[in-house]
Amino acid sequence: MKWMLVVLVGGVSPVNTDLVFDKFSDCLAAEEQMRQHYADAFDAWDRMAAARIDRRRDYKKARDVEAKRLLSNVGTCVPHGGGDPQTVTTPQQKPPAPSSQQPATPSPSQPAPRT
Repeated sequence: MKWMLVVLVGGVSPVNTDLVFDKFSDCLAAEEQMRQHYADAFDAWDRMAAARIDRRRDYKKARDVEAKRLLSNVGTCVPHGGGDPQTVTTPQQKPPAPSSQQPATPSPSQPAPRT
């Protein structure tokens, strides 16, 4: 069985990476490498921001936003069938049956509208 690395952006929205691995352990290693890359990027941003942002409160807010942006992306390995994608066919719709038209005049059981 093959395995595909899928990234969950913000921990929610799946994004296909088209990275397919023969072994599950290789897929997990790629996911770990991706997580480490995001952590390294956050650390680099944090060092730069700590030196540039003067007010502690502004730094804390910016750090929280950047941490959420970079560190909430997670990867997961999902089974990949490989080969040609399966096409999904939908049953053909039948044309609607001719419906009987309602008479324009009210039926005797309905009162006529007042004018």
